[in-house]
Amino acid sequence: MPKESTVRSPELPENGHEMSRDHPVVVPAQAVPGDTLDHIDTPALVLDLDLFEENLRTLQALAERHGVAVRAHAKAHKCPQVALRQIALGAVGICCQKVSEAVPFVNAGVRDVLITNEVVGGQKLDLLAHLARHAHVMVCADHPTALQALSDTMVVHKASVGVLIEVDVGQKRCGVQTPDHVVELARQVQALPQLVFRGIQAYHGGLQHKRSAQAREHACATVADRVRRVLAALQRAGIECPVVSGGGTGTVAFDVPSGVFTEVQPGSYAFMDTDYAANDWGETVAFRHAVYLLGTVMSTPAPGRAVVDVGLKSASAESGVPTLLDCPDVQAVSISDEHTVLHANDTAILPALGAKVRLLPSHCDPTFNLHDQVVCVRNNKVEALWPVLARGLSR
Repeated sequence: MPKESTVRSPELPENGHEMSRDHPVVVPAQAVPGDTLDHIDTPALVLDLDLFEENLRTLQALAERHGVAVRAHAKAHKCPQVALRQIALGAVGICCQKVSEAVPFVNAGVRDVLITNEVVGGQKLDLLAHLARHAHVMVCADHPTALQALSDTMVVHKASVGVLIEVDVGQKRCGVQTPDHVVELARQVQALPQLVFRGIQAYHGGLQHKRSAQAREHACATVADRVRRVLAALQRAGIECPVVSGGGTGTVAFDVPSGVFTEVQPGSYAFMDTDYAANDWGETVAFRHAVYLLGTVMSTPAPGRAVVDVGLKSASAESGVPTLLDCPDVQAVSISDEHTVLHANDTAILPALGAKVRLLPSHCDPTFNLHDQVVCVRNNKVEALWPVLARGLSR
């Protein structure tokens, strides 16, 4: 027999600096309640609670004036604490884009969830059925095969879900193309066990960032006309349509009074970002910048240049680099994995080494998905830390 060999662990150095297996190094808390901004470790995603709550009240008041429900989109933040506060102020529930994304919200006590997407695949359908045993769940569909699979899974799990037929109202993404096709699928839903026809989804994401308020209003009128044609077809077929869901932050001021939507699905309104701020809002509705990235100036390597410790691992940049909140004459000129470079013609106005700076994200949704927690402040003092529990849940 071959001789046994023994693999020996390397000897630890006898210098007093080895890491104890019983006492590993622990990353300290980013902040604790009562801290000021200067004591928050960076990069940090910070939520101004006063402005956040003002945004929630602004939208809720608009919707209630027109008898429309708010179903806030949780893909914007992935944070159950945010959703619970939206519901406490009057939202009927939330939207999620993926089935796994909904799990932390249901576990946190959210009891009304719309998956604003088609769900295809056995694992996803099984998880959807489990969720439906703990909350009122609706899901979108646009194909008969998908509806059959959905029904079969619900039968196996003894669960039931509501179904919204998704209508393509101009986005050219998911959704059926004609009113007759909506009627056909609605009838299929009514005939399948464990499925309940609840209505339609009519969402057009491409309209949200049309810069002109007039252009958005005109485009929303076109969407509303398409929805009316679908509702008329359902009525002729004798099919009730209790839910018409759609709309977003950029179009909510026109969707709410249109008379066709029973609920709207805005998400970014609670936080805002620089891309949405670039829209012409006119006198329709106003939302405030409630979320920002807190960074520290880590280098001032040359006149007119400063470098902040906020990079692509902390801030989404597909809609542009973050914008400095407090210094309009200082420009963020580039962003890389761990750095944002600031430039100013006047060196005197650049923030100094070690200074804290506030940066507005260009797109809040994917920026939230880069952080484990939101540092919530009021009057520039930390009030709470909310975990982003659905971060990375994109299945």
